[in-house]
Amino acid sequence: MNNNKDIYILGISAFYHDSAAALVKNGDIIAAAQEERFTRKKHDQSFPKNAVGFCLGKENLTIKDIDYVVFYDKPFIKFERILETYLAYAPFGIRSFIKAIPLWIKKKLWMKDLIKNELEYDGKIIFPEHHEAHAASAFFPSPYKEAAILTMDGVGEWTTASFGVGKDNRISLKSEIKFPHSLGLLYSAFTYYTGFRVNSGEYKVMGLAPYGRPKYAKMILKELIDLKEDGSFRLNMKYFNYCAGLTMTNSAFHKLFGRLPRKPESKLTQDDMDIARSIQDVTEEIMLRMARHVHKITGMDYLTLAGGVALNCVGNGRILRETPFKGIWIQPAAGDAGGAIGAALFAWYQYLGRERTADNENDFQKGSFLGPEYSDEEIKKFLESNKVPYEELTPGSIPERIADLIANNNVIGWFEGRMEFGPRALGSRSILGDARSPKMQEIMNLKIKFRESFRPFAPSVLREKVSEYFDMNADSPYMLLVAPVRESKRLKVSEEEEKLFGLARLNVQRSTIPAVTHVDYSARVQTVKRGTNPLFYDMIKKFDEKYGCPVVINTSFNVRGEPIVATPQHAYICFMRTNMDYLIMGSILLEKKSQKPLDKDVNWLKEYELD
Repeated sequence: MNNNKDIYILGISAFYHDSAAALVKNGDIIAAAQEERFTRKKHDQSFPKNAVGFCLGKENLTIKDIDYVVFYDKPFIKFERILETYLAYAPFGIRSFIKAIPLWIKKKLWMKDLIKNELEYDGKIIFPEHHEAHAASAFFPSPYKEAAILTMDGVGEWTTASFGVGKDNRISLKSEIKFPHSLGLLYSAFTYYTGFRVNSGEYKVMGLAPYGRPKYAKMILKELIDLKEDGSFRLNMKYFNYCAGLTMTNSAFHKLFGRLPRKPESKLTQDDMDIARSIQDVTEEIMLRMARHVHKITGMDYLTLAGGVALNCVGNGRILRETPFKGIWIQPAAGDAGGAIGAALFAWYQYLGRERTADNENDFQKGSFLGPEYSDEEIKKFLESNKVPYEELTPGSIPERIADLIANNNVIGWFEGRMEFGPRALGSRSILGDARSPKMQEIMNLKIKFRESFRPFAPSVLREKVSEYFDMNADSPYMLLVAPVRESKRLKVSEEEEKLFGLARLNVQRSTIPAVTHVDYSARVQTVKRGTNPLFYDMIKKFDEKYGCPVVINTSFNVRGEPIVATPQHAYICFMRTNMDYLIMGSILLEKKSQKPLDKDVNWLKEYELD
């Protein structure tokens, strides 16, 4: 092979949830995006044709320029697991079997042909195992020369959790837990039981947990799961329906907890909150035991994490604080979307054996700003063609102008630079507000996001000042670590307020940054460095200089049920359909008061409505 030729590798994840594509050039992550951002279908699992198109376009490539396409799991082994599971539970599960199998026989099983046909590609296609792709996505973009690896999710082919070691350009997995015993599926069962949608509502359970008491935790550990000291476990399958049925839990589960699953959108009860708290506490205990065991076996100083369970940032924060690891790094797109990056990097390092140079400080994920971006000219063209009034700012004036607007209790849509890869908005497609405002959490939840009032918001804080406000002194650029708010920033709560239960606790002001302080004094922290996101950093710094607070609210630029916005059109529609006060796109500032109502006849709005 000619070593001077650029090697392009396309990674793909698809057909379970959160389909995505990623482009790697000579080991460098050039582009990555989820399909949902283009189709506007949340958690879109279809073949990521639009995401592939974006990745190729970023380097002006055609599919003929791609040297390797890498798919994030082995479909034949996954099909074997599905067949064996149905056979083991026969005749139960016939309805589920009839629903699932035709799709496999027609489409998913013949993945090589499907990829060739969808992309018109006739080059080399590689299939690592699902948890190899997760492990590669955890270790290879991490800053570490060598580190332990822990992957936890619902299920790949057979594996549901694994651990191993990454050194230089190699990963090696040493041990695994297999289906049907799964921490991800256990958590999803409780997501279903508390009335939220599986594979998307798990973070709602995590957000609801602090309102409850762990009254069912002992029962879960006694009846549902046999947990060992090393974090390994077996589930009591008599309570679960996911192997053969179309639901997660069964009548034995419902009898154990004394009720049927909550109906989606019905009122949340204290019991729902107690159940959420109980499974969250059990999950954290399992994560901690696993991490301690992995440290004991590998002896590594650092830990890298991936798989959907690694999005449990409360558990991640406890691993950082309560295990012997000196540092942890979590793949920002820890779920299946990140498998696209992992698959591509697996091919570069593990398959091709290329050199990897790490310095234990800087990661290779580029802040996860790997998606599309738009110039001021493109933004103005869209606005002018639709007669949208705007003000153009000089780039240097943006930080102070936006800082002033936030300080005056305005809610700002922030659309700057390249879109984030992964489920979190990190200061590129964000909605921003004043963390000091006691009312801002309720305003943003109900009037901007149109979502449940209990959902907490995350703080973005200058990296150098994180330990002034939170009990942590570590990088958390991807908003995947929860930390307690510092005692010095907490406010005294009255005896009456302390006695409140459930959602009544929501309106108690607990700190000097109440809008990002959860009811248990925790916060899901994003640390911001200038080198990764200069404009966002400068804005927060200006806010600190003028108003004495290095923290702002940062939530994703979308409304409930929609993916994060990707284009200026998406941003403008979201801005107009909510009570946001201002929208900044590039150097272009829009004020809500100056806008006319949306013209429902314009073509781009009709196209947006199709999905």
